[in-house]
This record gives sequence, structure tokens and C-alpha cells, in this order.
Amino acid sequence: MYEFLQILWFLLIAVLLLGYFILGGFDLGAGILYPFIAKNQKDKTFVRRAIGPFWDGNEVWLLTGGGALFAAFAPAYATSFSGFYLAIMLVLFGLIMRAVSVEMVSHDKKWRKFWEVSFFVGSLVPALLFGAAIGNVIQGVALDAAGEYRGGFFSLLNPFALLCGVMGLVAIMTQGAAWLALKAPIGSDIHTRAVKMRSRLNIGEFAAFALAGAYFLLFVMPQFGEDRVAMPLAFVFAGLCVVGWFVARFFFSKKNDLMSFLAVNLVPICLIGLTAASLYPNLIPAAANPQGVITYFLIPGAAMPELSLTIFNSSNSELTLTIMLIITSIGLPLVLTYHVILYRIFRGRIKDDQLNEVY
Repeated sequence: MYEFLQILWFLLIAVLLLGYFILGGFDLGAGILYPFIAKNQKDKTFVRRAIGPFWDGNEVWLLTGGGALFAAFAPAYATSFSGFYLAIMLVLFGLIMRAVSVEMVSHDKKWRKFWEVSFFVGSLVPALLFGAAIGNVIQGVALDAAGEYRGGFFSLLNPFALLCGVMGLVAIMTQGAAWLALKAPIGSDIHTRAVKMRSRLNIGEFAAFALAGAYFLLFVMPQFGEDRVAMPLAFVFAGLCVVGWFVARFFFSKKNDLMSFLAVNLVPICLIGLTAASLYPNLIPAAANPQGVITYFLIPGAAMPELSLTIFNSSNSELTLTIMLIITSIGLPLVLTYHVILYRIFRGRIKDDQLNEVY
């Protein structure tokens, strides 16, 4: 029973992260596209209105994911949050500035330009660092015998992590463009721009995925392929990512904005599945710290499975996992119900008379 709970919580955390990637992804993407897609004040108001009713509720998934990691795998939570401290603080500051700017941009006209820049930067930084963090975890980080991170901040900015960061960033921007195309009136200038960006970003998403995949196979896979139990399943999800890309291109050609938005979310779903399969049973794989300037930045260190934090050696007690599962069984359906009601209330395209200064 204990082992079953450990595996179940691993899957639950993956689901919570997936919820944030999908629901939080499109509003982060809209924020990143804000200075590029909005050419006048009306367009800017539209972008804010398109995500205004949703963005704060979407953040629940990120908070719940962090809380679930602490509740189920406290040692992994401690290592990740202390080891990636500076990166996490940058993410938090970005999200805080973004939240404040969304509220202030329409009320503080004197500082409107500042709040608009904050909205863009506060969306860009988390989107980039989330992918970079996942890239670091996939290839392994330097841990000591106590499970403490012993690398530095700049060692996190390695090629594979940056490639994953760019891939995640472009995927989120694609979601944002697809969402804006879904919400904009057909025939409007902003709808035309969103459709064009959606298509171009989708191509960039595929290119970033191909580059990250090539680097993984050439440099990461030889070191880390043996201790990943579900690694074969990772290749299935990688193939489904490519399928999802072609499905999205198909609906782009059909000019179906709803199905296009749903289709672009197939890639995030497959990316989270790919990440989970690449890691299992690890939560934070350990790697030796490479020596030398070139190898330090280009090639990950050798895997050290004996130091890795897994779902089996870093989980909380069976009683804790059981109690938290009961709480989650009650809370998660309530959150899903809230989202269903919210998205149903604000469904449909945004009309001109809905563009008020509240957003």
C-alpha cells in the first residue's frame, strides 16, 4: 500500500504541474505576446480582458503543486527550493510584479508604461525559468550525500536547461497566441495577428523540441538512460509530441480556433508525460559535478543513482500520504468545478462593448 501511495503521489504532482502548464500557460503566453500583438490601447485592453477573469485562478495549480511536493516528498521539496533558491525567487518576483501590473495598469495611467513592461517581464521570466528548471532536473543536478544541492546558480544555466527553457517558453507563447485567437472577434486585426503568430510559434516550438531532443540523445541519454525505469515510455510521449504538432497544424489549416487551442495543448500534455517518464522513479536525479570549463557547461556529469532523491527514499510517512490523498480527493474536484463554472461564464469571443477599463 505504501509503494502504491508513493507512485500515486508522483502521478498526482505531475497532474498538478500539467494543470498549471495548460491553464497558466496561455495567460503567461498572452502576457509575453502583449507588446508584440497589441498595437494600440484597445488591443492592450483586449489582451488584459482575455486573461483577466482567469489568470488568478490558474495560479492555484502552481501553489497546489508546490504544496503537494512538500506534503508528499518533503526532502525533495527542501532540496529543490533551497538549491534553486535564486531562480525560484526570480519566478516569485516575476509573478508578483505580473499580478500587481494586471491590476494597476488600467488604474494608474501615470505609470501605465511601467506596469505594461512589468506585465511583459513578469510573464517572460517565469515561463523561461520553469522550462530551465525542468531541464536541470531531467539531466541531474549536483547533490551531496545529505541530499543538498552543491552547485551554483550559473551551473543551472547549461545548454540543455536553456534549450528546455526556450522550448517551454515557445510552447507557452503558442498557447497564448491560440487563446487570443480564440477570444478575438473574427476578422479583427488582433485576430489576424494572433493567427499568424500561432502558426509561426508552432513551427518554432517544433524546432526547439527537435534541438532539445537531439542534445538529450547525444549528451544526456548516455549518462542517464540506465537508471530511469520508465525511459522507454518517454520515447512514446516524445512521439506523441510530434503527433500533437501535426494535429495542431491540421486545425490551423481548417481555421478552427477552438480546436486549434485544444490541439496546441496536446504538446504540453505530452511534455509533462515525457518529463515524468524520463524521471521515474527519481524526483531529483543526482549527477557528479563535471570538472573543467568546457565539460561543466556542455556535458552533464555522470549519473550518481545512489545519491538521487526518489519517490521511495524521500517520501513522507504512509499516514501523511493517506491523509493528504483524502484531502486532495475533496479539494481537487472543487477546484475543477470552479474552473468549469468560470470558463463557462466567460466563454465566447470578446466584443467591443466588453473592453472596459476594469482590465
